[in-house]
Amino acid sequence: MKLAVVRVRGNVRITSKVRDTLIMLNLKKKNHAVIVEDTPHINGMLKLVKPYVTWGPADEKTAALLKNKTGLPPPRKGYGRKGVKMPFKKAGAYGDRNEKINELITRMN
Repeated sequence: MKLAVVRVRGNVRITSKVRDTLIMLNLKKKNHAVIVEDTPHINGMLKLVKPYVTWGPADEKTAALLKNKTGLPPPRKGYGRKGVKMPFKKAGAYGDRNEKINELITRMN
């Protein structure tokens, strides 16, 4: 299974360990997105950088959309009602979105 990962926060006040992990995921700037395989190694990396990214399983349309793009504009109508400092389960932006990641990436195009 493929996961779509989108970075939602910038570089201010992050530790070097988190910064290096984001670079390994090829998420160097805010609003960048990548498609990665769903492996235990990647899941551990996502757990470490959870407050800075949002992710979910990507469908074929989303994967094709992101194949040639990395940097995206911010999503129309924002990330969530409470912003990027709250988890998705509490109406924020970061963390696991499940199937709703496809809607977010569509709004970012």
